[in-house]
Amino acid sequence: MGIHMTKNAVAFDCWIRGRFVALNDELEAIYFAQPDRTAVGEAGASVRRSLLAEGLELIVPLLQEGNTDEGFEAAFDLLGNVGMYMAACRRHELTEPSRETRSPLPEASALAMHLGASLGVVPRFATSHLATHNPARQGRYKTFTTLKDEALFLDYNTRAIFAYKRAADALVRIVPMGISHPIAYDLLSDARHALLDVAKWNQMLFDELDDERFFHCVRPYYKPYRVGFAEYRGANAGDFAGINEIDMLLGVCSANDSFYSQLLVDKFLYMMPEDQARLRDCMRRESLLNALLAEMPAARAEAWYQRNVRKFLEVCEAHGRAAAQHHDQLVRKFIEVPSRNLSDDSLRKVTASGLPLEVMLRSLEKLKDLRTAAPRDDIPSRHRDFERLRASLM
Repeated sequence: MGIHMTKNAVAFDCWIRGRFVALNDELEAIYFAQPDRTAVGEAGASVRRSLLAEGLELIVPLLQEGNTDEGFEAAFDLLGNVGMYMAACRRHELTEPSRETRSPLPEASALAMHLGASLGVVPRFATSHLATHNPARQGRYKTFTTLKDEALFLDYNTRAIFAYKRAADALVRIVPMGISHPIAYDLLSDARHALLDVAKWNQMLFDELDDERFFHCVRPYYKPYRVGFAEYRGANAGDFAGINEIDMLLGVCSANDSFYSQLLVDKFLYMMPEDQARLRDCMRRESLLNALLAEMPAARAEAWYQRNVRKFLEVCEAHGRAAAQHHDQLVRKFIEVPSRNLSDDSLRKVTASGLPLEVMLRSLEKLKDLRTAAPRDDIPSRHRDFERLRASLM
């Protein structure tokens, strides 16, 4: 079933899928041919003016139209289109939050805030707009450019997101049944297979994505930008509930940890409302690790315990392996290494979170070490608890 949109929304969607992409392609070709690929400056000034003016012309009637109550899907899709326009303006430095106190795109900001507030999400484009909720038309979904590397990035990230969701769906079904239930083994097996798929898609992304094209022509569309007076961080591939449900259900991370709870708070409005509800529900659940540790003294010699602990540890290892792979391969190849040749000014603006690169890298390493239960005493790692669980195997 298609999304029902107003005439003005259809016109804007057609522009986003067509002329908007062509303008971005033209600008990316100009930037990439320069000796300094990060220097936007006045390059392609007339093309940038066309993008700004054409988008505004289509947004004004949408703002005047107001909320026509076409349903969540139509409103969310429109928010994504407005957000893509604003993100492209940021990429081409038609707007730059560090030199502004409010967005120079007042009409787009007003429409984005109206939509975001009514939907209960952040008023900018989020990962789901380009991944899980990106409707295709005749086989093509929405992108900023026609570059092969943008399609690779979105295809493999979307596959990994759905694999994480499958793993989370399997694990959350164990909770009302109990970890000693015979079917818990089957659900743990399902979760492990899904996490192995995450690692497969990560590896294919690592092997096939061109680091220079991604860093200079894809990632800049994910930078922070202002909506009204407020600056919002860029979209992140982890802005969905599944990966955090896995963290907390396995027990490798806890909502009681200030570092991890801050991460959850920061991402809530970047997720779909149903994901927000799932994450809130998961935050009050006991982890499977704690459930197994509680069962250990009395049940260690039981067949179910040995069988389910062994499979549980395989799931945790698969989750940790995917986290380490993301950090040690993807972050290093596509963010850390290309950043080494940047000027200090460009380096300050490189992260989608808006944080300095070194701060972001330290935070990602800490998260990786939590997910892998690394032997660290300076973070709430569950390393010793996992050692106890392994020692209970016969």
